[in-house]
Amino acid sequence: MRFQAITWERLADALAAHLDATTPGGGDWLKVGIDGAPTAPTEETAERIGAALRLRGRAVLVVGTGGFLRPASLRYEYGKRDPDAYYSGWFDTGALWREVFGPLEAGGSGRVLPDLWDPVTDRATRSPYVTLPPGGVLLLHGPFLLGHWFPFDLTVHLRLSPAALARRTEDPWTLPAFERYEREAGPSEAADVVVRADDPRHPAWTGLRGRGDLPS
Repeated sequence: MRFQAITWERLADALAAHLDATTPGGGDWLKVGIDGAPTAPTEETAERIGAALRLRGRAVLVVGTGGFLRPASLRYEYGKRDPDAYYSGWFDTGALWREVFGPLEAGGSGRVLPDLWDPVTDRATRSPYVTLPPGGVLLLHGPFLLGHWFPFDLTVHLRLSPAALARRTEDPWTLPAFERYEREAGPSEAADVVVRADDPRHPAWTGLRGRGDLPS
């Protein structure tokens, strides 16, 4: 895999330009996944791309999977430090399908719930629905996004080497979950764009692989 040095700002501008010229694969909305471990800057990357799209006149909604955690009683069913539960049981993928992707299908309402559950209070957030107008772009960020058949029009994986991930992860018990994710989902092979983020000051990327409009 060949990487090319880039800045976060240039990355956001390049992806925004690509998205602005892209026809949605289904429905009237574009859906983008920004995938990466919690120590990778997935939220910051999504916000940068969103800002670049807004400058182009596009409506944008940034959603984090951290707002779609399952209740603590389900997350901690097998203990608070079970890596398999973290990998496959912490995030409410059913709610993401229902509340985020469903409204953006062909003929959908565009009314998206931006978050569902507050892990601090362990209660529903009761956030109001947000209407994303036709032509708008959803930017969903968080870990383990690939492998769920989410209907993304573009996927970006922020890659950390095992050494960088181990060095920067505050909860080392989660590391086996990311090893499993690499084995089962192969995010570096599956994503449209891979960004090497070992040193957040000096990112590098693959370009948009398999497309002719961005460098590869």
